[in-house]
Parts: sequence; structure tokens; C-alpha cells
Amino acid sequence: MTVKELDCLSELCPIPLIKVMQELKTMKPGDVLVLHSDHSCVAIDVERWAKEKKYPVQCIEDGGEWEMYIEKPKG
Repeated sequence: MTVKELDCLSELCPIPLIKVMQELKTMKPGDVLVLHSDHSCVAIDVERWAKEKKYPVQCIEDGGEWEMYIEKPKG
């Protein structure tokens, strides 16, 4: 399992979501992408997209910054 970090601080929607989609295409099943954002709308949009695509996702908010852990599904 590989963990990749994606810094999207100061970026607004839909740029972070597009970057997440592009990055996940290059990753293997079971790999985890960690998205860093400082906009709540990014967390909402990425979490909604991940759930629709059945990607396991966890969102952690700390002091106005969000870390989102998105796992590329196996199989």
C-alpha cells in the first residue's frame, strides 16, 4: 500500500476534486490518497464524490483545515 499526499491548500472547487480524480487514476487498488484542504466546500464535494464512487473515505477537520483519506478500492 502506498500513501500519496495531495496539497490543495488555497484551492477552490472544482480544482481539488479534479486533482483527486486524476491522482487516483495513477494509483493501485489499496493505495491511499491524503488530500489537504482549507476549504469546507472541498471536503463536502470530495466526500460526496468518493461515496458515490464507493471509495472508502474519511474526513478529519482540525482548526479550519481538512485531511481526507481516500482509498482506491480493491477489485
